Amino acid sequence: MRKNSKVTQREHTSEHVTESVADLLAHEAPLDYKNSSLNVGGVPGKKIVLEPPENDGRPAWNSKLQYILAQVGFSVGLGNVWRFPYLCQKNGGGAYLVPYFILLILIGVPLFFLELAVGQKIRRGSIGVWNYVCPHLGGIGVSSLMVCGFVGLYYNVIIGWSIFYFFQSFQYPLPWAECPIRRNGSLAIVEPECEKSSATTYFWYRQTLNTTSTIADSGGLNVKMTLSLLVAWIIVCLAVIRGIASSGKVMYFSSLFPYVVLFCFLVRGLLLKGAVDGIAHMFTPKLEKMLEPQVWREAATQVFFALGLGFGGVIAFSSYNKIDNNCHFDAVLVSFINFFTSILATLVVFAVLGFKANLMNEKCVIENGEKILGYLNSNVLSHDLIPPHVNFSQLSTIDYAEIYGVIKTVKEGSFAELSLDPCVLEDELNKSVQGTGLAFIAFTEAMTHFPASPFWSVMFFFMLINLGLGSMIGTMTGITTPVLDTYKVHKELFTVCCCIIAFFCGLLFVQRSGNYFVTMFDDYSAGLPLTIVVILENVSVAWIYGTKRFMQDLEDMLGFRPHAFYFYMWKYVSPCCLIVLITATVIEMAISPPGYSAWVEELAQERFQSYPPWALAMCFSLIVVAMLPLPIVFIARYFNLMSDGSNKLSVSYRKSMMKDISNLEEVDEARFILGKNPGETPSPKPPSRAYLGPPVYKLFLTMFRLPDHPLKEKSTHG
Repeated sequence: MRKNSKVTQREHTSEHVTESVADLLAHEAPLDYKNSSLNVGGVPGKKIVLEPPENDGRPAWNSKLQYILAQVGFSVGLGNVWRFPYLCQKNGGGAYLVPYFILLILIGVPLFFLELAVGQKIRRGSIGVWNYVCPHLGGIGVSSLMVCGFVGLYYNVIIGWSIFYFFQSFQYPLPWAECPIRRNGSLAIVEPECEKSSATTYFWYRQTLNTTSTIADSGGLNVKMTLSLLVAWIIVCLAVIRGIASSGKVMYFSSLFPYVVLFCFLVRGLLLKGAVDGIAHMFTPKLEKMLEPQVWREAATQVFFALGLGFGGVIAFSSYNKIDNNCHFDAVLVSFINFFTSILATLVVFAVLGFKANLMNEKCVIENGEKILGYLNSNVLSHDLIPPHVNFSQLSTIDYAEIYGVIKTVKEGSFAELSLDPCVLEDELNKSVQGTGLAFIAFTEAMTHFPASPFWSVMFFFMLINLGLGSMIGTMTGITTPVLDTYKVHKELFTVCCCIIAFFCGLLFVQRSGNYFVTMFDDYSAGLPLTIVVILENVSVAWIYGTKRFMQDLEDMLGFRPHAFYFYMWKYVSPCCLIVLITATVIEMAISPPGYSAWVEELAQERFQSYPPWALAMCFSLIVVAMLPLPIVFIARYFNLMSDGSNKLSVSYRKSMMKDISNLEEVDEARFILGKNPGETPSPKPPSRAYLGPPVYKLFLTMFRLPDHPLKEKSTHG
């Protein structure tokens, strides 16, 4: 071995040895933290015992169950209840589950495993992790933090809406059960806007949001929604103010309670008339849909967001784990819990919507039966057209369908003038509803027909609050953990300041036009930026750091080598899928006119409107601002204008990671690092280890390395 090599220097000098950025992630052989030692500084010959990284004073989960519930609470959110069922209905029913499950295996589980592993390995939030995996791509962590901020602003508004409905549910009858009566002297008339739409629609748009007809008309603050938002931020702040010490305890309830409610709703729903029709409609596969690219794109997007990839919450939660925690098991478990939760929620939603569809269909039959009776009495239609067994006082859907068919055949020329509806149950079930339209209109309308409807309403909206709270805790952890890791700030004070600032920024969403801004942020602030963040995460680990080295790190950390399946997913399949997803997302944004659904009071219905120029600029500003840290950090570090942040690591963490692999071509030095004992120099080519990096890896590493700099911290043991 050459005398001037860095490894030899480390053995014979008391000076700190320069470490490359990649060193900080590399574990090239299993280390026994309790028994191993290195002479890294101080008095020559003085041994310094390496402490496990989990003993560096970092908070830790009280139990594995608490951690799993936190990850489940973060990944299982409102989208599982109101987005997945809609996509399932829209994209072929049961057939949609096939592309979703395939993409969950190809993209979801591998990338979720990757985020869990790097968080647990580095024991830092998103900024710290990606700074040390690849400093030039350190902007990944900042971008994910900014997306968390954007999403948290409007996501908590939805929790505020749920809080408002929750408190409104403590009355009988429910306030959205009937249209309000307007009195004009002695004359009482039904509110025209409500009569043209429905009681639940009117309550949502007029009494809850009091929405304006355009995004340009702010209408001032909605006091009720402002107070609801304040309550929502107080709840979130109390849940996260002490980090995982407080949020971990909250997760025991907020993660488990939604399952109790979903199972209760499933049992109640299955006892309702028409529930089986809804479920059968849901899972009847339309196999031809599987050939449409749009179905696969939407399935990939749903997999991507369902697991919370790229937000930083997954990494932050896993960073509080022990270094030897089996994160592979966690990744598979949480991914499939998320999947089966979506299936459970879909069963519940369509059992209830099947019941609602039957009610609407029966109402349609009664109304059109009365029309036919009127035509018979006025001799517009002949009595000979009506089958003799039909009883209009108890008109069934089958009898009406028979009458409708006969009249349509006989009166073919003038049938349109009769204004008769077909009243087909399938048409009611095919009405696609998602998001707020499902939760605050369709589902609430169905619950008004339940016996003891206030009880079910309270349970439903309390479930939504807890689903949203679990996701918000993960989102806030994705913001606070990276900042607290990077800067020495007071945790409680910083958390409170974040919540106060977020509340005042969130006032944008509680104007009377605030619902339109929620739609804007939902469409533009997260989709494309997060997809780019995740593909850069994948590339930085698989191609810059090196998949083979990462697999070896996992073996050292877990005690077993993950299946080769992950090697090929990380290196080839997942990046290709993400590139296709990004391309499809950009094309979709280009061909779809940017706009929003505005509630027109005069018509009492929604109408699509294009964004005005200032709002369009705001849409694209959200994308640009979220992605701006990526080029800024890259350029700053490429020209050495910014430190790589290595001095932010704790002393114990640095000690545990001190292995030099900066010159991979010098086999003797690399093999020295692979020795199981620090003082033991292994043979140049151990038979059990293959060369760790293909030529393309060394090329990428050379491109993304910074000039070396000495570690500044002095040993406390010297």
